Amino acid sequence: MSTLPFDHAHVLGAGLMGRLLALALARAGCAVDVYEAGGPDAEGAAARVAAAMLAPLAESAIAPEPLVRMGMHALERWPQLLAGLPAPVFFQREGTLLVWHRQDANEAARLAATLQRTQAAVPGLPAMQRLDGPALAALEPALAGRFAQGWLLPGEGQLDNRELLAALLAGLQAMPNVRLHWHSPRAPQDFSPAARERVVDCRGLGAKPQWDALRGVRGEVLRLHAPGVELRRPTRLAHPRYPLYIAPKPGHVFVVGATEIESDDLSPASVRSTMELLSAAYAVHPGFGEARILEVLTQCRPTLPDNRPALRWLAPRMLQVNGLYRHGFMISPAMLDAAMQVLADQGDALARRFDLLILDTP
Repeated sequence: MSTLPFDHAHVLGAGLMGRLLALALARAGCAVDVYEAGGPDAEGAAARVAAAMLAPLAESAIAPEPLVRMGMHALERWPQLLAGLPAPVFFQREGTLLVWHRQDANEAARLAATLQRTQAAVPGLPAMQRLDGPALAALEPALAGRFAQGWLLPGEGQLDNRELLAALLAGLQAMPNVRLHWHSPRAPQDFSPAARERVVDCRGLGAKPQWDALRGVRGEVLRLHAPGVELRRPTRLAHPRYPLYIAPKPGHVFVVGATEIESDDLSPASVRSTMELLSAAYAVHPGFGEARILEVLTQCRPTLPDNRPALRWLAPRMLQVNGLYRHGFMISPAMLDAAMQVLADQGDALARRFDLLILDTP
């Protein structure tokens, strides 16, 4: 029996949010049909390309306070969500390391001041820890002697995005009340949900025909195999032009990114941007000079005009979840919990806590 005020849900899109919501709805007792334009490997999803860093304080360099609160909520929820999956997913909370080269000290000071303002404004954020050279070397031996100082942002984390997508898929496949429809694109207008049905649209940029305000923000990411590099935690390089991040994954795989382009262009990465990413990574650790390039990836994140996510009632019994921008893994558990609360007719307390915009409520 469904514990929700409906028995059947149609979930459009099987990216990160689609899989999370479909599994939650199925576990609440609903019959769930999932419709995805692509296949089960999530090749077309922005989530497959992401670095999957869970770094609310680090992201506050560009993210407003409500997203920081969502990120803090998600850091506590991810272990609970992962524990219920049928396959293990790499997850760690070893903090984020922020470093810079001597010539970029002014940019690092500006960034640190921004993060400290966020820390003062958002209760519960762990205090940043300033590191001198020896402390940095003790924390991250691979960087010993390469940087004179840095900052540790305690408690932040990361997970393996592809392991998570695969584990969510396995969880859905194990549910007898879930039907998965691959290579089957659907739009909200294809449905006329009855009183005991709901349509939940999680298609990202695929929803643009129904949500004109959506736009794509392009990102370019490298996946490298670097056996000669031993980084224990995500590392960010403060730089006025290349705010680089390096996220170490199991098996000496590193996800490297920085670029953010206002474009929905999905063509391959340019030579210039690839060289800039590689040279910046090499400047962090020379071991990347011997790394092997596994993939050069591009994807567009679904983004609303204010770069913040939203829930929207497109029509009675049709909820849209969209606009996660570059913060998908950092905020998706908060979006999941807020959406499930709204779908359960239990009010919008979480949505208000996270300052989520709930539009066009029928």
